[in-house]
Amino acid sequence: MNPDAPLVHLNGTFLPRSEARVSVDDRGFVFGDGVYEVFRSVRGRMYAPDAHMDRLREGLATLRIRIPESIADGTLLEVARRLLSENGHDEGEATIYLQVTRGSAPRTHHFPDPDIPPTVYLSTSPFEPRHDLQDSGGACILHPDRRWARAHIKTVNLLPNILAKQAAHDADTFEAILVRDGMVLEGSSTNVFGVMDGVVRTYPAANYILRGVTRDRVLALARDRGVPCLEEGLAVEELAALDELFLTGTTTDVLPVSRVDGQVIGEGTPGPITRLLQDAFREDLYGRPDPEAD
Repeated sequence: MNPDAPLVHLNGTFLPRSEARVSVDDRGFVFGDGVYEVFRSVRGRMYAPDAHMDRLREGLATLRIRIPESIADGTLLEVARRLLSENGHDEGEATIYLQVTRGSAPRTHHFPDPDIPPTVYLSTSPFEPRHDLQDSGGACILHPDRRWARAHIKTVNLLPNILAKQAAHDADTFEAILVRDGMVLEGSSTNVFGVMDGVVRTYPAANYILRGVTRDRVLALARDRGVPCLEEGLAVEELAALDELFLTGTTTDVLPVSRVDGQVIGEGTPGPITRLLQDAFREDLYGRPDPEAD
């Protein structure tokens, strides 16, 4: 593996990233007409790949983009495993990026007629979790949700998310929590959970949020451990009364929130339910530790 020329997979071909080319007529480039997924990998093992692929297929079907054969038959997951190996990203932690656009065609707002082959792109990158924030907690800001009303589709149209994340960056915080009509929805790239009186609450899986793979898994882990959970939105006014607040995401894991707009949440440190779910998720992600290991 040449670290200066990692391989990618584009439209059925493995090639160095520096040689990958996409047409300027690609509708992903011109219109943002496409969907994507980010997978997590630990020592070459992808976490929850079926859930990611199911969400990708659902997004493609919703946007009426032809589902590529490699996605329909599952062979693209083997391509991802080969990329991890070829790039040397199967020895630690990595992310896998998968993007599918409607394809390349003369620019018209309506779909190309006749149908065209979609563009399929896959790459891998090394990844290092934010263990510092997972241990101490991260600060967030509130930000108005200016996205379209179909945020449940994981499209490449991310400009409102980018502007929200930049606002968080400008404020020297980790994340922007999106608010619509006085309700907390999700982060710019995360799902949001509050804990009040021992009950975990998060916005219901609806069109205004992306139903995160990690979100669903954390809810299942919480219920398995007897933690009551409600898929019920939090009002902004309730944030001050929360005992705990945390974020989830493919590259976020379970990350406690210590402050929002400068206001301390709970004790300002990761709470007991957040810690419980962090441990449960780490075990789910990394596997049960070897009791005989040093």
